[in-house]
Amino acid sequence: MGIGTINLSAVARGQSTLSTAGRIPVKQLFRPHDTLIMGGQLFVSIFVSVTTLLALTWWRNEAITAPYIQLAAFTAIAMWITYRLMGVFSHTGGELHGIAQLTKAWAITTAATLALGFVTKSTNDFSRLAMGGWFLLAYSLQVLCYLGSLFLVRRYQLHYGAPVRTAIVGSHWLARHLVESFEENPWLPDRIIGVIDNSTKGRNEWDHSLAPWLGSTNELEKLVLQHGIRRVYIALPLSCSDMIETIYAKLVDKNLDIIWAPDIFALKLLNHGVKEVAGVPLLSLSESPMARESQVLVKSLMDISVASIALLLLSPLMIGVAAAVKLTSPGPVFFRQQRHGWDGRIIEVLKFRSMHVHSEDTGNLTQACRGDSRVTPVGRFIRRTSIDELPQLFNVLGGSMSLVGPRPHALQHNEYYASLIQSYMVRHRIKPGITGLAQVNGCRGETEQVEKMMRRVEYDIDYINRWSVWLDIKVLVKTPFTLFSKDIY
Repeated sequence: MGIGTINLSAVARGQSTLSTAGRIPVKQLFRPHDTLIMGGQLFVSIFVSVTTLLALTWWRNEAITAPYIQLAAFTAIAMWITYRLMGVFSHTGGELHGIAQLTKAWAITTAATLALGFVTKSTNDFSRLAMGGWFLLAYSLQVLCYLGSLFLVRRYQLHYGAPVRTAIVGSHWLARHLVESFEENPWLPDRIIGVIDNSTKGRNEWDHSLAPWLGSTNELEKLVLQHGIRRVYIALPLSCSDMIETIYAKLVDKNLDIIWAPDIFALKLLNHGVKEVAGVPLLSLSESPMARESQVLVKSLMDISVASIALLLLSPLMIGVAAAVKLTSPGPVFFRQQRHGWDGRIIEVLKFRSMHVHSEDTGNLTQACRGDSRVTPVGRFIRRTSIDELPQLFNVLGGSMSLVGPRPHALQHNEYYASLIQSYMVRHRIKPGITGLAQVNGCRGETEQVEKMMRRVEYDIDYINRWSVWLDIKVLVKTPFTLFSKDIY
């Protein structure tokens, strides 16, 4: 049997987000016609882009030459791969989110076409006016087609789609979120008839303006018949898990949809989702985003290509730094240290040596601090500018590190913080990086307080949950602007 996956990462942050912002993103369950709609939208985008390219070519040259036909074919393939990987038409998060995803995917596609032109030295075969007009016009038409298709689909579902009379079993925060989500998205088929729960406290605290309180689960069968309910969402906390079997037994013969919304969000989840193997539903609570070979391949190709170019461009600087380190203080050019890598494997990380050679208790490593006498004059500069990290490009080429990922820490520091911070070690479910989401958000330098490390870990887990090629690109672009931090000694 095949394996299918539904990503729940947006909902997973629901409890903490609900307490601060009062709202969490909608993740709808995809049905077969949703897949058909997404496929149609992707086909329209590819058709619009290719047709626009060929039309502009004819307008400019009064002929469609072989290079343009080859570019059209490459564009269609690149769009099919990129748009599917980025979930451009997944219908989650609203119109603005969809346009943002479309913009990112089109930017990657156009960047790929430009890169292909430079690599093949074929840029002179194309009209710059036609190409510039194509990039802008094709993007604008894709946005218009996307918004138009959303309007038509939602209008059809709102006026012609048969509404499904739906009840929610439960009254805590997850039940409230489900009700609010359905009310805010009237194009979804579910029509909330009311809420069913035994909790007296829940009934007293329930906002009756959201949905009527129908009664208790003791009256469940009668309420289903009385209100013509065709779908039931069970949204009970884990403490009420023993009730789920009872509720299911009461409803299974009523010819209605029964959907369980498990409240697992109090747990520290990592890249979680729902899978099916041989008909058995599996709830993944902690899983590496690199579980699929295609994801590993994409990230590895990006790492190797960018690291190779960076080494080529930065080699004069690195040779100069190596000479300065060697000539200004006795000792080796490189500092080597064992750290935890992907899935906790021990790796050896390279850095330019920035301290005087000294011995230190291996069980109690001391972080560098302001005015640290161990740091050499050259070391102070290369640490402040993060030039000391450049040798880790060799780690990237060797496969032990990535360009972007959680920063690897010394083994002793990991042991120390793992005893203080819950789920600290899950940050190793992906390759460590030269830079990361935490670093571009100001979490760099000494962590003299546990709270600072906790903030780093939160960013690292958020990166793992939201990993994408586009997120890596954004972190790489932001990194140069965060190098001169006052917190690095």
